[in-house]
Amino acid sequence: MRIKHLDQDDVDVFRQIRLEALNRAPEAFASTAADWERLSTEEWRARLTANAVFVAFEDDRPLGIMGLMRERASRLAHRATIIMVYVRDEARGSGVARRLLTHLTDQARASGIRLLELVVRADNPAAIRFYTREGFREIGRVPGGMFDGEKEVDEILMARHIDGRDAPAGQGVPK
Repeated sequence: MRIKHLDQDDVDVFRQIRLEALNRAPEAFASTAADWERLSTEEWRARLTANAVFVAFEDDRPLGIMGLMRERASRLAHRATIIMVYVRDEARGSGVARRLLTHLTDQARASGIRLLELVVRADNPAAIRFYTREGFREIGRVPGGMFDGEKEVDEILMARHIDGRDAPAGQGVPK
Protein backbone atom coordinates (compact mmCIF):
# COMPACT_ATOMS: atom_id res chain seq x y z
CA MET A 1 0.00 0.00 0.00
CA ARG A 2 1.17 3.51 -0.75
CA ILE A 3 -0.15 6.91 0.33
CA LYS A 4 -0.17 9.75 -2.17
CA HIS A 5 -0.69 13.46 -1.57
CA LEU A 6 -2.88 14.26 -4.57
CA ASP A 7 -2.12 17.20 -6.82
CA GLN A 8 -4.15 19.00 -9.47
CA ASP A 9 -3.40 16.29 -12.03
CA ASP A 10 -5.13 13.68 -9.81
CA VAL A 11 -8.62 15.15 -10.15
CA ASP A 12 -10.02 11.93 -11.69
CA VAL A 13 -8.79 9.80 -8.76
CA PHE A 14 -10.14 12.39 -6.32
CA ARG A 15 -13.55 12.39 -8.03
CA GLN A 16 -13.66 8.59 -8.08
CA ILE A 17 -12.89 7.98 -4.39
CA ARG A 18 -14.85 10.99 -3.09
CA LEU A 19 -18.02 10.03 -4.97
CA GLU A 20 -17.58 6.41 -3.89
CA ALA A 21 -17.37 7.57 -0.27
CA LEU A 22 -20.44 9.78 -0.56
CA ASN A 23 -22.45 7.00 -2.23
CA ARG A 24 -21.34 4.07 -0.04
CA ALA A 25 -21.35 5.86 3.32
CA PRO A 26 -23.71 8.83 2.84
CA GLU A 27 -24.52 9.04 6.55
CA ALA A 28 -20.88 9.77 7.40
CA PHE A 29 -20.63 13.10 5.60
CA ALA A 30 -22.18 16.55 5.78
CA SER A 31 -22.12 16.76 1.96
CA THR A 32 -24.14 14.51 -0.31
CA ALA A 33 -23.12 12.84 -3.55
CA ALA A 34 -25.57 15.17 -5.33
CA ASP A 35 -23.70 18.19 -3.91
CA TRP A 36 -20.47 16.98 -5.53
CA GLU A 37 -21.81 15.34 -8.72
CA ARG A 38 -22.86 18.69 -10.13
CA LEU A 39 -19.37 20.21 -9.78
CA SER A 40 -17.40 21.04 -12.90
CA THR A 41 -13.91 19.60 -13.34
CA GLU A 42 -12.52 23.04 -12.50
CA GLU A 43 -14.47 23.06 -9.22
CA TRP A 44 -13.19 19.57 -8.38
CA ARG A 45 -9.65 20.73 -9.07
CA ALA A 46 -10.14 23.85 -6.92
CA ARG A 47 -11.37 21.75 -3.96
CA LEU A 48 -8.48 19.36 -4.43
CA THR A 49 -5.87 22.12 -4.39
CA ALA A 50 -7.52 24.19 -1.61
CA ASN A 51 -6.95 21.34 0.85
CA ALA A 52 -4.35 18.64 1.28
CA VAL A 53 -5.90 15.37 0.10
CA PHE A 54 -4.28 11.98 0.70
CA VAL A 55 -5.32 8.70 -0.89
CA ALA A 56 -4.22 5.19 0.02
CA PHE A 57 -3.64 2.92 -2.97
CA GLU A 58 -3.19 -0.79 -3.39
CA ASP A 59 -1.55 -1.05 -6.80
CA ASP A 60 -3.54 1.60 -8.69
CA ARG A 61 -6.80 1.07 -6.80
CA PRO A 62 -7.78 3.73 -4.25
CA LEU A 63 -8.65 2.23 -0.85
CA GLY A 64 -9.29 5.34 1.22
CA ILE A 65 -9.12 9.10 1.42
CA MET A 66 -8.40 11.68 4.12
CA GLY A 67 -8.18 15.44 3.73
CA LEU A 68 -6.78 18.31 5.73
CA MET A 69 -8.38 21.76 5.73
CA ARG A 70 -6.07 24.35 7.24
CA GLU A 71 -7.36 27.47 8.92
CA ARG A 72 -6.50 30.57 6.88
CA ALA A 73 -6.60 33.36 9.49
CA SER A 74 -3.12 34.11 10.80
CA ARG A 75 -4.05 33.58 14.46
CA LEU A 76 -5.61 30.23 13.64
CA ALA A 77 -3.08 28.98 11.08
CA HIS A 78 -1.67 26.45 13.58
CA ARG A 79 -4.97 24.53 13.38
CA ALA A 80 -6.39 22.22 10.73
CA THR A 81 -9.47 20.05 10.41
CA ILE A 82 -9.45 16.47 9.17
CA ILE A 83 -12.10 16.04 6.47
CA MET A 84 -13.41 13.50 3.92
CA VAL A 85 -12.36 10.39 5.88
CA TYR A 86 -13.32 7.15 4.12
CA VAL A 87 -11.91 3.64 3.82
CA ARG A 88 -13.44 0.96 1.62
CA ASP A 89 -15.26 -1.77 3.55
CA GLU A 90 -12.83 -4.49 2.46
CA ALA A 91 -9.86 -2.44 3.70
CA ARG A 92 -11.27 -1.55 7.13
CA GLY A 93 -9.28 -2.97 10.01
CA SER A 94 -6.19 -3.36 7.82
CA GLY A 95 -4.40 -0.21 8.98
CA VAL A 96 -5.35 1.98 6.00
CA ALA A 97 -6.96 4.69 8.14
CA ARG A 98 -4.03 4.69 10.54
CA ARG A 99 -1.51 5.00 7.71
CA LEU A 100 -3.50 7.82 6.12
CA LEU A 101 -3.69 9.60 9.48
CA THR A 102 0.03 9.13 10.12
CA HIS A 103 0.91 10.51 6.69
CA LEU A 104 -1.50 13.43 7.07
CA THR A 105 -0.16 14.19 10.57
CA ASP A 106 3.45 14.16 9.39
CA GLN A 107 2.60 16.54 6.54
CA ALA A 108 0.61 18.79 8.88
CA ARG A 109 3.41 18.95 11.44
CA ALA A 110 5.96 19.75 8.71
CA SER A 111 3.80 22.67 7.56
CA GLY A 112 3.56 24.19 11.05
CA ILE A 113 0.20 22.82 12.14
CA ARG A 114 0.10 22.07 15.86
CA LEU A 115 -3.54 21.16 16.46
CA LEU A 116 -5.67 18.71 14.48
CA GLU A 117 -9.44 18.85 14.83
CA LEU A 118 -12.30 16.77 13.48
CA VAL A 119 -16.03 16.25 13.73
CA VAL A 120 -17.55 12.78 14.03
CA ARG A 121 -21.16 11.66 14.33
CA ALA A 122 -22.05 10.59 17.86
CA ASP A 123 -23.67 7.45 16.45
CA ASN A 124 -20.40 6.24 14.85
CA PRO A 125 -18.71 4.33 17.71
CA ALA A 126 -16.12 2.67 15.45
CA ALA A 127 -14.81 6.05 14.26
CA ILE A 128 -14.86 7.47 17.78
CA ARG A 129 -12.84 4.48 19.06
CA PHE A 130 -10.33 4.88 16.22
CA TYR A 131 -9.78 8.58 16.86
CA THR A 132 -9.54 8.02 20.63
CA ARG A 133 -6.88 5.31 20.08
CA GLU A 134 -5.02 7.82 17.92
CA GLY A 135 -4.90 10.37 20.74
CA PHE A 136 -7.90 12.56 19.92
CA ARG A 137 -10.11 13.70 22.78
CA GLU A 138 -13.66 14.98 22.80
CA ILE A 139 -13.63 18.74 23.31
CA GLY A 140 -17.29 19.48 22.65
CA ARG A 141 -20.56 18.40 21.18
CA VAL A 142 -23.08 19.99 18.83
CA PRO A 143 -26.53 18.68 19.76
CA GLY A 144 -28.47 17.89 16.60
CA GLY A 145 -25.57 19.23 14.52
CA MET A 146 -26.36 17.10 11.48
CA PHE A 147 -29.60 16.14 9.80
CA ASP A 148 -29.92 12.54 8.66
CA GLY A 149 -33.21 12.68 6.82
CA GLU A 150 -35.59 13.93 9.48
CA LYS A 151 -33.39 12.71 12.34
CA GLU A 152 -31.01 15.06 14.14
CA VAL A 153 -27.66 13.51 15.07
CA ASP A 154 -25.20 14.98 17.56
CA GLU A 155 -21.72 15.81 16.32
CA ILE A 156 -18.69 15.24 18.53
CA LEU A 157 -15.79 17.67 18.21
CA MET A 158 -12.40 16.06 18.82
CA ALA A 159 -8.86 17.45 18.82
CA ARG A 160 -5.25 16.35 19.20
CA HIS A 161 -2.07 18.36 19.58
CA ILE A 162 0.67 17.11 17.24
CA ASP A 163 3.47 19.20 18.72
CA GLY A 164 4.19 17.00 21.73
CA ARG A 165 1.75 18.60 24.16
CA ASP A 166 -0.98 16.70 25.99
CA ALA A 167 -4.43 16.33 24.46
CA PRO A 168 -6.61 19.45 24.62
CA ALA A 169 -8.82 19.69 27.69
CA GLY A 170 -12.54 19.39 27.17
CA GLN A 171 -15.51 17.18 27.64
CA GLY A 172 -14.89 13.47 27.80
CA VAL A 173 -11.19 13.75 28.59
CA PRO A 174 -10.23 11.02 31.04
CA LYS A 175 -8.80 12.27 34.34
